[in-house]
Amino acid sequence: MKRDYRNALNALTKLGVPTYQRHDMEHFAISAEHENSWKFCDYYDGHMMPDWEFGVSPEIYKTLRKYNLHAEWINAGELGVYED
Repeated sequence: MKRDYRNALNALTKLGVPTYQRHDMEHFAISAEHENSWKFCDYYDGHMMPDWEFGVSPEIYKTLRKYNLHAEWINAGELGVYED
């Protein structure tokens, strides 16, 4: 895993974001199905949260931007993390 991905993964994990490594890809993902994931991302109701973009909390976006990364929904249960 590239340094930026590894650093972002560590930073998000420290925040309590439910992350995991994808073995079929070179990056990691963020779970939207974990019991505490609603604090950070919600595919269905996240659009109603103030300051959230596309169901993703500003904490995630802010952290990923530090490492020139962004998040995109893979499906309703997971966010993929990619390079800008």
